[in-house]
Amino acid sequence: MPSLAVKLYSIFFKFQQRYMLHNLTQNSVHAVDPFGITSRREESTAASNPSFYEGVATKDIHIDPFSSLCIRIFLPATVVNFDPTTIIEDKSKDGAFIYSGYSPQAGTKHKKLPVVLQFHGGAFVGGSNDSVRNDAFCRRIANLCDVIVVAVGYRLAPESRYPAAFDDGLKVLNWLAKEANLAECGKWMGNGNGRRRADAHVFDGFGASMAEPWLAAHGDPSRCVLLGVSSGANIADYVARKAVEAGKLLDPVKVVAQVLMYPFFIGSNPTASEIKLANSYFYDKSVCMQTWKLFLPEEKFDLDHPAANPLIPGREPPLKFMPPTLTVVAQQDWMRDRAIAYSEELRRANIDAPLLEYKDAVHEFATLDVLLQTPQAQACAEDIAIWVKKYISLRGHEFSY
Repeated sequence: MPSLAVKLYSIFFKFQQRYMLHNLTQNSVHAVDPFGITSRREESTAASNPSFYEGVATKDIHIDPFSSLCIRIFLPATVVNFDPTTIIEDKSKDGAFIYSGYSPQAGTKHKKLPVVLQFHGGAFVGGSNDSVRNDAFCRRIANLCDVIVVAVGYRLAPESRYPAAFDDGLKVLNWLAKEANLAECGKWMGNGNGRRRADAHVFDGFGASMAEPWLAAHGDPSRCVLLGVSSGANIADYVARKAVEAGKLLDPVKVVAQVLMYPFFIGSNPTASEIKLANSYFYDKSVCMQTWKLFLPEEKFDLDHPAANPLIPGREPPLKFMPPTLTVVAQQDWMRDRAIAYSEELRRANIDAPLLEYKDAVHEFATLDVLLQTPQAQACAEDIAIWVKKYISLRGHEFSY
């Protein structure tokens, strides 16, 4: 069973959740906002730091002028090995702002890393890509897997109901493809004699670089992994399906695997765990039902909606075309049975789809702020890294699980 500290904090956490949901429900009629929000005021956020704090540099980018969609990029220090010449310092005398952080050097060959698109949890109504807990978790994944993590700040409900969050996830995947193509164009921009230049960039009409420099220098989109946490796992699975449908239209981006951490699946016919563990820790079923009502279209509320139930009949594409999928479940999570069933169906379709179940664990045990430093949370991140490296390691350096 979970520890006494976890049980006590779960009571406080549920009280907070119910208070927030009460306010959101009261204001939901007036909360419609196509531009949307990506973070609640009560969410503790971590500032970005482009100078390799704790071995990882971060930056925030607002990528859609028509919505609040944003990303946070996590770049591990292995790309520079702490070379001090890669850090630009503010040496101004008048106090004017000058960027102080990592900037890829021109004219050099850069180390390429796989890209992980990460979707945070929060039951579609809370959480953020720059929250303290998500920042710490993404740093851990970036260091353990040696990857660039792109944490997606998708729009939250009820201000932006379905399909806003799902559309945002797919938009970031397409943005990654656009950035990769811009970077490739930059490499071929000649210097008068048609030669290829390692330091070339693509510029817009105002002379600003259009390709994101960290991704252009270090990103390898042909090794892309989707990682979703709780409700973020639902988004990740949707994006994976759309990537399968798009095929070569996404080139050079290739989704090679996905990780679903305690996915936020549900359905109209309750499973054994949904009955037995309905009052489980942190996220109980009654709270989650409220969040689904705030997220799904009001006129078409259905727990067998494609966003909620991954195993509804006729859902496309067929499971046999899905990427390798690692599923993480917690023993004390009421949503576990449906995640296990989805993993089993993927294996029946001959997909590499292992299941990791953690004893006495609760929903979000590896990503919740108060549990991040527990041995179980650290072990989960390490287990994920071992499996992911099987699909992102270069030929001849594969890992096995």
